Amino acid sequence: MTTNENRQQLAQESLTGVVERIYDQLDGGQIPTMELPLRSKRNIEFDPQHNVWKYGDLKTSRSAKTVNGAVMMLRTVYTADFINEMIRESKSSTLREMYYISEGWNNAKFHTQDESNLLAEDLETITHCMREDFKLRPEESGAHVYGDVNFTTMTKKGMKTMNCVDDVSEAGFAVPYKVEEDTFQIDPGNAKFVMAIETGGMYARLIENGFPEKYDCVLVHLSGQPARSTRRLIKRMNEEHNLPVTVFTDGDPWSFRIYASVAYGAIKTAHISEYLATPTAQFIGVTASDILNYDLPTDKLNDKDVGALNAELSDPRFTDEFWVNEIQAMLGMGKKSEQQALAKYGLDYVTDTYLPEKLTDMGIL
Repeated sequence: MTTNENRQQLAQESLTGVVERIYDQLDGGQIPTMELPLRSKRNIEFDPQHNVWKYGDLKTSRSAKTVNGAVMMLRTVYTADFINEMIRESKSSTLREMYYISEGWNNAKFHTQDESNLLAEDLETITHCMREDFKLRPEESGAHVYGDVNFTTMTKKGMKTMNCVDDVSEAGFAVPYKVEEDTFQIDPGNAKFVMAIETGGMYARLIENGFPEKYDCVLVHLSGQPARSTRRLIKRMNEEHNLPVTVFTDGDPWSFRIYASVAYGAIKTAHISEYLATPTAQFIGVTASDILNYDLPTDKLNDKDVGALNAELSDPRFTDEFWVNEIQAMLGMGKKSEQQALAKYGLDYVTDTYLPEKLTDMGIL
């Protein structure tokens, strides 16, 4: 049995156990309850073993005592049955498809996509299995990789190796939803480091300017808040092949959170941070200091931006001196900026000046 088959068998057994516990409580005349980790920044703690932020000991309970609670229990049973059926039939489903399939679940149907997504995450925390083991996948993430690295991945015709310069279009290699070693292998080739980039415009600029070839860099377009498979791939390149990881984003509070999800782990997936996060990832910018030092064009912070920055000051992932100083500096100037604001100095400035200076200071070049 392959590792993949082992994980899926464990997922089936774990989900069956969840349903059996609900039935056993009903059979014993009890109101069914489930206990889950509290998923908020109040309940994330630093795990020194893995150097990531994970859920702590605070719990929340679900009970069928209320109508809403009873509906959640019913949805849990339907969802577990749906997933087990997919695994048995060697099929998979997008999260969006599961949402629509629930239309046939009568009173258990989901009213919003968020409800179905959250239940899938609940089942992960209860079973200690991964969504990928449930054969549930997100919609296309839009993430791509470009650089002299080789990926061997499973296709309908078997395993196929692709070089992420020679064998791809100018958009690069599209990251699949599952990048585990049994179906996805990595040969780092001549790559010396990884740069995760927030925006498609900057990703395309670096490719057009020949940055990956000049500096033996693997570019990863995050396409905004990175998908789990993208974070997992970045972690594998770092952990298995010792490639340093850098993150290059816009200069605003939402982009700081993109970096945090890559380096420290996202709050909503803190139960699997050791699987997704790359603690050694370094932040290139755009920092508040960059806005001043490079005299970048800016936009005024709006009320949501200010609220997000203040919230980050109480987020345990942003409590070190660097982040406190940068967040307070941004609040002080009341300004934010974008990666592409560096084009103020010309289309080549980001690759000829800004990135070489920053990466040299960081010890990457």
